[in-house]
Amino acid sequence: MSQGIENKVVVITGASSGLGEATARHLAERGATVIIGARRLDRIEALAAEMNAQGYKVVAVQTDVTDRDQVKNLVDITVKQFGRIDVMLNNAGLMPLAPLERLKVDEWDRMIDVNIKGVLYGIAAALPHMKAQKSGHIINVSSVYGHVVDPGATVYCATKHAVRALSEGLRKEVKPYNIRTTIISPGAVNTELLEHISEKDIQAGTMEFVSKIAIGPGTFARSVAFAISEPDDVDINEILFRPTAQPV
Repeated sequence: MSQGIENKVVVITGASSGLGEATARHLAERGATVIIGARRLDRIEALAAEMNAQGYKVVAVQTDVTDRDQVKNLVDITVKQFGRIDVMLNNAGLMPLAPLERLKVDEWDRMIDVNIKGVLYGIAAALPHMKAQKSGHIINVSSVYGHVVDPGATVYCATKHAVRALSEGLRKEVKPYNIRTTIISPGAVNTELLEHISEKDIQAGTMEFVSKIAIGPGTFARSVAFAISEPDDVDINEILFRPTAQPV
């Protein structure tokens, strides 16, 4: 499926692994120009070099989404080099699970900075260009945990609920500019996300559960491709998916 994807200019944050990397590969293979941002420059440069050697168009830009200037730079470089930005995928996220009573306040702050403010910085960077173009597509990544709340995941759930709320507000505000918006809410997917859990007992239990049911990140990549490949007059506002075996 390349129709609606070919020749689009797509920016992806959190692209050094997992959902972001899988989506970068999937879209580039279908003809998109993909600009990938992440803190781990060596990882995204290696991915870009690999893909470009295969004849695809991938550009790597080191980006920490907690730094507004770096996110703006990622988008500004894109527009300067390619003349526009068609899709902004705000994908970077953290999930250091722990009950509130363990008072992992530094982790709460970090989740807010990455999961909420990082999305807002992506919107702030892309929106002026998309308004000027009178076109564009902003995709924000929530989670199944943006729809439910589980003990031990309270702050993470709060950040992902927030992503859904701000995405719905964005959807209503950008209608005059012909900009589309999508929220994608994955369930259990095989990524590095569980490595962010510092509480070893919680990490072990979560990994045991996820290892039994998790699906590959390609499912997410295909969801992104579906949303952006629809005709311009179709606005896919939300996609929620889980492994068939996931009860929560």
